[in-house]
Amino acid sequence: MRVVMFGYQTWGHRTLQALLDSEHDVVLVVTHPKSEHAYEKIWSDSVADLAEEHGVPVLIRNRPDDDELFERLKAADPDILVANNWRTWIPPRIFDLPRHGTLNVHDSLLPKYAGFSPLIWALINGETEVGVTAHMMNDELDAGDIVRQEAVPVGPTDTATDLFHKTVDLIAPVTVGALDLIAAGQTEFTKQDRSQASFFHKRAAEDIRIDWAWPAEDLERLVRAQSEPYPSAFTFHKGKRLEVLAAVVSQGRYGGTPGRIFYREGEGVVIVAGADARTGRNHGLAITRVRTEDGRELPATQYFTSMGGYLTTRP
Repeated sequence: MRVVMFGYQTWGHRTLQALLDSEHDVVLVVTHPKSEHAYEKIWSDSVADLAEEHGVPVLIRNRPDDDELFERLKAADPDILVANNWRTWIPPRIFDLPRHGTLNVHDSLLPKYAGFSPLIWALINGETEVGVTAHMMNDELDAGDIVRQEAVPVGPTDTATDLFHKTVDLIAPVTVGALDLIAAGQTEFTKQDRSQASFFHKRAAEDIRIDWAWPAEDLERLVRAQSEPYPSAFTFHKGKRLEVLAAVVSQGRYGGTPGRIFYREGEGVVIVAGADARTGRNHGLAITRVRTEDGRELPATQYFTSMGGYLTTRP
């Protein structure tokens, strides 16, 4: 089939590479300009550079809503459009233009985790598996019929970075496998159960601020979800920002006020956590490694030279 691809960052790069390696013909690529957004500088392999290396025409757009782009798409005469990590709305006149419509590739197990940063949100929420879904695009966000979907398990110590590497390897088989089904003439696919759908927004600084009213189990997953190279989860100590780079759920149960710097346990320093911490039934969060406001990284047992005092959500 003749394919036009819309994509960005490493997800789009992997999709384009899979298309170039397949029997399909990539006739045009549309991608976003480079960005300084904290989450868009990560996994930033260039779709434009890869396309140009293979002699594929490239258009750079923030939004695909201008007449010049539409005319270029019509001239390309695509059988199908493939999108992965396109960051803005694609209007119906574009996604309905190709003969077979538009195949969107999304890094979640739809219908759950539509929208943005699905791997991070899924890890924070304690999901046991994540994956990649190829579905037909319609006028509702990430809601079209599923053509192909593959899952991988979430391990007990996996970070968001680990999950990225697990799922990015699924892009090629999911995308090309879906295209092969469409090229073979299949038109009936699996409808999503919209009662199970969930939608998530882009991650921002407010989303990585530690709230000590959360249970320690949730906070431990938040720290893993914000693993390097993502911005680290942070709290405040004596009015200064303190990033939490690594932590585990404490072995013991610690009661008191959330945020209290309480006890050295193993290689960590336990912080009281949970809205009902006063009951003494909660585990704490044992912080093992931190980064200070001036950029120093050190073990928590070296940073916290004495117990007592509090970590706070704000200065």
